[in-house]
Amino acid sequence: MLAPPWIPIPPPGYGGIELVVGALCEGLVRLGHSVTLFAAPGSRSSATVREVLPRCHPYEIGHSLYEIDHVARVLADIDDMADQGNPFDILHDHCGFTAVALADRIRIPVVHTLHGPFTVDTSAFYRHYADQAWLVAISEAQRATAPPGLRLSGVVPNPIEVSDWPFRPTKEDYVLWVGRFEHFKGAHRAIAAAREANVRLLLAGPIQPGQEAYFQREIAPHLDGNQVRYLGEVGGGRKQQLFANARAFLMPISWIEPFGMVMVEAMACGTPVIAFPQGAATEIVQPGLNGFLVDDEETMAAAIANVGQIDPAACRESVDVRFNPEVVAAGYEAIYRRVTTSRPATGVAG
Repeated sequence: MLAPPWIPIPPPGYGGIELVVGALCEGLVRLGHSVTLFAAPGSRSSATVREVLPRCHPYEIGHSLYEIDHVARVLADIDDMADQGNPFDILHDHCGFTAVALADRIRIPVVHTLHGPFTVDTSAFYRHYADQAWLVAISEAQRATAPPGLRLSGVVPNPIEVSDWPFRPTKEDYVLWVGRFEHFKGAHRAIAAAREANVRLLLAGPIQPGQEAYFQREIAPHLDGNQVRYLGEVGGGRKQQLFANARAFLMPISWIEPFGMVMVEAMACGTPVIAFPQGAATEIVQPGLNGFLVDDEETMAAAIANVGQIDPAACRESVDVRFNPEVVAAGYEAIYRRVTTSRPATGVAG
């Protein structure tokens, strides 16, 4: 299991992919597999952990230097293990692009989970290297946006360890938004909906390089320390308590969200999600059971008034039955079996 080099597993704060990789490792170990996790320093897992680079790089996410160094060291370790008579069967990659580009130089099959959206550039990349690795989507919405002719090996959702998240059947009187401060994530629309509903809104998440202008223009003028508050980046127990005690979680996105881990984290706490019907939100939100799908800020505000209709216990159960680590690991297990008996099932059709 090849995790990105940026943040340890589990992450101390921001780190959606790291949470996913950690939970998947736990699920595979519980199914009886021998798993080695190559990850950033400080990582912990029931899998065998092998730290790769000398330090983490949380403020340099996406820098090719560190990804290439990280992946190259792992590939050398994989070759060394094979030379010692203890080869791996599969490399499951969760990094950016390096392992896929080098997959034809690796002695074992490469499974690559698509954690990001398809763009003009990434579509061209995957089409070029399509016959080298097994590509797996994390939602049907993501698969539907694949470039024409690109065959994917399957859809396996992200896992969550529901027992790690606190359950609160009684909620406090605030709604929550958590994410990166990018326009398409919709923090400004969450503010508008909360004001329309006359309910307190808590905002949390990192302001990453390039997001400062949006934050200063669209968010900062509305922060009053009372109805609209910004808490900064949160993680660990504080983040969990924010999810658990919220009246509702707001997801006013305006893009094709590949998955949206924050939605299932909220639901795991028994907190319903009110989302715009974009991307994987239409697959994760089950209206009336664990949240509502709405069209704009006005209908989001109206839905906030109706979240009391949702049973928090049923909300939590809806996540556990679909996204627990064993269920997700079994989905990957089926792909692993195909991988070990045939050539890559991806490729460009025609």
